[in-house]
Amino acid sequence: MARTEVVVLGSGFAGLETAFRLRARASEDDVGITVVSERDDFLFRPGTVRLPFGAAEEPLHVPLDGAFRRRGIGTVIATAEGIDLDRGQVHTSRGPMAYDRLVIATGAASRPEEIPGLAEHAHSIAAPGTLHRLGEDLRWAAQNARHGRAQRVLFALPPGNHCAVPLYELALMLDTWLRRKQIRDNVEIAFDTCEETYVQAFGPKLHALVSRQFEARGIDGRTASTLAEAAERSAVFADGSVREFDVLVAFPPQVASVGYAGLPADDREFLRCDPDTRAVTGHPEVYAPGDAGDFPLKLGHLALLQADAVAAAIVAQRTGAPLSARPVPTVRHVLDMLDDAAFAQIPLSPGDPAHVDEASARYWVSTGVLWRAGARLAETALSARFRLGLPCRAGAGRAAFRHSPENAHRNTDTLMEKP
Repeated sequence: MARTEVVVLGSGFAGLETAFRLRARASEDDVGITVVSERDDFLFRPGTVRLPFGAAEEPLHVPLDGAFRRRGIGTVIATAEGIDLDRGQVHTSRGPMAYDRLVIATGAASRPEEIPGLAEHAHSIAAPGTLHRLGEDLRWAAQNARHGRAQRVLFALPPGNHCAVPLYELALMLDTWLRRKQIRDNVEIAFDTCEETYVQAFGPKLHALVSRQFEARGIDGRTASTLAEAAERSAVFADGSVREFDVLVAFPPQVASVGYAGLPADDREFLRCDPDTRAVTGHPEVYAPGDAGDFPLKLGHLALLQADAVAAAIVAQRTGAPLSARPVPTVRHVLDMLDDAAFAQIPLSPGDPAHVDEASARYWVSTGVLWRAGARLAETALSARFRLGLPCRAGAGRAAFRHSPENAHRNTDTLMEKP
């Protein structure tokens, strides 16, 4: 049987986990793998929320050259520019590449232009550079507050965003950071979200937790509050209300990073996929795990689960073996608050991944300082495995968090599903 050539577009959670998981299941003689990416490293994006508060960026970058060589995976530093579905070719900035199976893991991008004034007057939290600049403005605000000049920091979540959690983390972290500096009383923090409840995608338990945190910390939060326009020092909302600010922080609407003509997509160019295999509708040779696909939530943990499904489907296509049924996804996320953290385990409803299975016994949230330690341990384990060219969802990457101190008494997996 001729070798199956797999081209993976992207080197984020979904792209790398697909490549490394596929290599763990298939030899170089059976499956050739080439990763096409604009960068030669992996960026642990969930950790970038710490950058405005003095965290170093360098540890969040994982070099990949050694991992690819060790695992017999080819790599091309290039930009994906389009697909010729009839010829089975990807057009890149370095020329065309042929494939038997194509994995599109080019992720999502922000589009602040949808909200008038947002690009000009708000700090987006979509990239490390913008988070560093946010940190500079927050330090100026802190200096003003220390000299008795009251400051106002406004967080706004507009419609069209599929990953709201980082904005909540930043608001809670800012409160902690200001209290450590003993200037919290001189800084007003407000939070406006278009959602009907806080972190709506995660259900009522996390809404209740965030509500309690906002109340205890004196954060002025509003739900069902849709940002309509941003000016230099004020934000206008759909109900006509106006908030003044010195610093505006937003997570803009999201769209697919790359549009692929000829493939079915929604109105934001996220590719329509089979919910179990992440195969693009009508194209069983093309897959879209992670943020490039139409799954309603965009999270690293879900990208890992979807990547595993893609690797299993490609191997099954080659061997002719039947695919086993996949469990309904369970979202697991740590909400970092700088001083402590909240852990949320959210089983999604069967057949309706846009909603939480609220009746499930596995649906729970918990707070505690050790959740931060467990999350950092899991982050270190994931980075170490990617550095070695190993998939995250096997071995130490999963075990590290399950055996963290806060979770030692629980009889449950708390970060990664079993393979």
